[in-house]
Amino acid sequence: MDFSFKDLKTRLINSSGKPLPGEEAQYAMAPFERKLRAMESLQRKATRLSAVMILLYPRQGDTHTVLIVRNDYPGTHGGQIGFPGGKVEETDINLEQTALREMQEEVGWQAEQVRVVRPLTPLIIPPSGFLVHPFIGLSDNTPAFVPDPYEVAGILEVPLSTLLDDTIVKQKPIQLASTGKEIMAPYFDIDGHVVWGATAMMISEFKHLLHDLR
Repeated sequence: MDFSFKDLKTRLINSSGKPLPGEEAQYAMAPFERKLRAMESLQRKATRLSAVMILLYPRQGDTHTVLIVRNDYPGTHGGQIGFPGGKVEETDINLEQTALREMQEEVGWQAEQVRVVRPLTPLIIPPSGFLVHPFIGLSDNTPAFVPDPYEVAGILEVPLSTLLDDTIVKQKPIQLASTGKEIMAPYFDIDGHVVWGATAMMISEFKHLLHDLR
């Protein structure tokens, strides 16, 4: 499956009122331990709101998205790979603005360059208690990223053709930063980088959405 950016943009805009793939698509990339938990018990742990941006843009004839490698600070998400995003601030009008603001702060691409076309299914992060709201945004212009050195150790510009390649889906034991416990988890092997957990679950739903747009 190969979408030009122009074609993908049209399909995503036209899909805005259609149902999302939802939790079933997310759970295709969930760690086994998470699959054993009831969603009800997870809901009780979600006490804080955050949002992330799945930014899509053209580069060298392919549609790309961007992931960030977070600096290795103490805490649940230090050193992990994810979409640009973060917690809601009091000045944010809504969750969409949170995603845009955090994207601009973390990777340096201007929010006014991005058209948000639709949300994905919110996802709970049990270790941190965040309920994360992913948004899909489109930039007609190819970004010139300027990562925030305080928060971002590096960025990964990933072609959609890579994300849609099923051979990058793998599984291995992963150590949890929150507890030190080792669990078996599926992940995306993106140029040697391990993308797992909530980010992998968001990518999984996004991939299902792309397949539905064919």
